[in-house]
Amino acid sequence: MVVISVIAIVLLLVYLDDKLGQFIFRNGRKKVVYPERRSDISLYINGRHLFSDYFAELGRARDHIHVLFYIIKNDETSAPFFQILKEKAAAGVKVRVLTDWIGSFGLPKALIRSLEESGVEFAYARKPRFPFFIYRLNRRNHRKITVIDGRVGYIGGFNIGREYNGKDANFGEWRDYHLKVNGEGVHDLQEQFLHDWEEATGRTVPDKHRYFPPLSAGAIRHQLVATNGAALEEQFIEVIRQAKKEIMIGSPYFIPSRPLFNELMQALRRGVRVTVLVPLKADHLFVKEAAYPYFYRLLKAGARIYRFYQGFYHAKTLVIDEEWCDVGTANFDRRSLFLNSEINCYVFDRAFTRLVKRAIERDLLRAEPLTVDFWQKRSLLDRGKQSISQLISAWL
Repeated sequence: MVVISVIAIVLLLVYLDDKLGQFIFRNGRKKVVYPERRSDISLYINGRHLFSDYFAELGRARDHIHVLFYIIKNDETSAPFFQILKEKAAAGVKVRVLTDWIGSFGLPKALIRSLEESGVEFAYARKPRFPFFIYRLNRRNHRKITVIDGRVGYIGGFNIGREYNGKDANFGEWRDYHLKVNGEGVHDLQEQFLHDWEEATGRTVPDKHRYFPPLSAGAIRHQLVATNGAALEEQFIEVIRQAKKEIMIGSPYFIPSRPLFNELMQALRRGVRVTVLVPLKADHLFVKEAAYPYFYRLLKAGARIYRFYQGFYHAKTLVIDEEWCDVGTANFDRRSLFLNSEINCYVFDRAFTRLVKRAIERDLLRAEPLTVDFWQKRSLLDRGKQSISQLISAWL
């Protein structure tokens, strides 16, 4: 009886910590909508090609390298990454590395010390602290931004580690979408990185004008949107509401809010074709089961749902009518909608949108369709996991 009472008190304290934190810091949950820009944008869909290009661009840096990843591992994929950063910093290039405290938890202190001894400035984003420790612990910086010399930028779903390079046997091929940006949009990636750096370190970055060289316009019209636990739901609802023919969603996690899910159901009722692509495997406990209730209703309404089986599907993308697409860091789940700091790139270009759509269609060829019959024949264990996942879906 005493044990049960203690557990109940702990759970109550956790709940109060989180709810009071949400109330007190509610004004800090906002979005930043950057101006529409024109840039040249390249799409990368596997780690081998991305890292080859990415490491080469890091090696060409002459003035500065600004890096933000949610996860940075200490393994054979990150080793050349760290080595390039140390060499560049030692040569006089200003190098700043920001990573999420939870996402990169466990990075060896000796590694961080070796980076700093080489001249790299290193910081953790969102280190939890009292008061409202649980609330702070639950709100992560999930962005992935790199800016090199203020002229080359990267944004997307890849982190730094062996699994993202397809070298983890547990996952196999890692499917993700990442953008390389050359042109006006790099200014906005830089602006967001500097904001996140100053928030994490509490220090103002001096001589900021050096990080914003003049940039030429590129061919593709686009817009960067940074969210911080607010407004993403409304933006997704708005574009889904505008769909006339087709909606394609790619996400490793599918746990939408009720208004967002209702908007998808409305789209199906007005004859819009809805396709959802998720992974067959799960990389976190309960996330797969949390999607099942939504899948059942979508399938009954005529949606097509596929599960990628040849590796792990981690892309975060949304395509509307071959007119508009989104590639960024936000998953189609409540954590990205209401907790995490994210950044997405909305592209208003038919040719590029078709390119993203073709990438999704190729991935659909390596995915199995989910059916109502399969859903109804799930095991008791899966049904139990679903019940648990529904209770904690807001935190998944």
